[in-house]
Amino acid sequence: MESGEGAEMVLWHRISLLLLLLFSSLVFAAGNSTEAACDRRCLANARVSKELFSPPQNDNCTILVNITSIQYETLSFDTKVMEMTSRIKLNMEWKDPDLGWMQERNRYPTIILPVDKIWIPGIVLDNAIETTVEPYTKDVQVRRDGTVNHAVVLFTTVSCEINLFNYPFVRGECPVAINGWSQKSCALKLQIADNVSLVGGNGGEWQTTDVIKTEDSSDRVYLQVLLSINFFGPFVTLILPSALIMLADLVSFALPFEGGERNSFKVTLVLSFTMFLLILNDHLPNGGKCSPLLHYHFSFCLVCLVLSMLISIVLTRLSVEDSFLVCRRSAKVHPSNNSKTQNDCLDQEKDTGAITTMSGDLASEMSSLQKIVNLLENFDKGEKETERKVAFAYRLDKFFFGFFLSIYILYVIIIVSITQTDICKVNNLDFWDDSDHGDNNYDYSYSYP
Repeated sequence: MESGEGAEMVLWHRISLLLLLLFSSLVFAAGNSTEAACDRRCLANARVSKELFSPPQNDNCTILVNITSIQYETLSFDTKVMEMTSRIKLNMEWKDPDLGWMQERNRYPTIILPVDKIWIPGIVLDNAIETTVEPYTKDVQVRRDGTVNHAVVLFTTVSCEINLFNYPFVRGECPVAINGWSQKSCALKLQIADNVSLVGGNGGEWQTTDVIKTEDSSDRVYLQVLLSINFFGPFVTLILPSALIMLADLVSFALPFEGGERNSFKVTLVLSFTMFLLILNDHLPNGGKCSPLLHYHFSFCLVCLVLSMLISIVLTRLSVEDSFLVCRRSAKVHPSNNSKTQNDCLDQEKDTGAITTMSGDLASEMSSLQKIVNLLENFDKGEKETERKVAFAYRLDKFFFGFFLSIYILYVIIIVSITQTDICKVNNLDFWDDSDHGDNNYDYSYSYP
């Protein structure tokens, strides 16, 4: 009887195992049929529910992000502070295996996920002063193998050192170093493709001629932005007015300096030039390794204008006096042998009045006539002295005209010679820290400091 009960228990045990296997197969088949019937939204919600906010991490703690294309646009360039503002669109892709799915379970090759529900790589600009990163769209595309396609837009301001020595005839280069991040054990690598395009770039004073992907000797990749200045505007507002003012100052030597018209004209020229000097200081940087030659040009012109004005004032003084010193006493006029000392015109007027009131005797008339002759001789001597002073002043005026003309011609020759030589160079790649560049223990095709 005991053997019969044991056989019955074994039979029930086998029946229970059979029912359990049958139920499991039914549940598995139902699950497969449910996933196979899931649409794109259902599949996307399943990936969102995983909450994959952390980056995908492999054994060597390295994340590879491919920059498939770059669209670059220069928004503005501030010459005063040497800063360039740009808009950069990056199309990138990376692989996150946890976002993928098996083809046997779902037939859709791609799905769309919200950009704020998964991990997005952070982009760093090494030489940026300020950077704002915005998603180009609010969605990302995910393929079956976990590859994520996404686009971001960077609004960045970078510090850019350009050689302005020959301003406004300047061509320069400004680097934009797009980077990931790198530590001693982990890194975010960027592999930038050669697909770099330029959009716009022809507005304002500066023009963007080209954008080139460049790699230096340390295998660091950056965007080299080629810039040039539309020199017409600065030439008309700065160089041409300064040249015309200097020409007007040179021509003003033809004006007579006796009446003061030349002095007033030269003072007006100095004040006008000061206004353009203020415009120059507001537009160009005041310091730097390669300070614009235009600063030295304006300083030279201002010194020449002030010196020309002072010389004109001195010549005006010399045309009426033997000395330009204000405190010097006037020369005395010596009397004739037949009359007493005549110190000034007041005494001469008194003597003339005395002539009209003298008696009609012959001796008095002869004395009066002698005084009149002496007075006329003194007037003649004064006129000759004045003519001598004016002639001397005009000889000096001709000398200074030739002097300034020679100085200006020599100055133009020197300026043209200096602008033809490359005497100033800048290094706009000194923002990288080479000490960090050697901490990378991985053999990257694109390495970062």
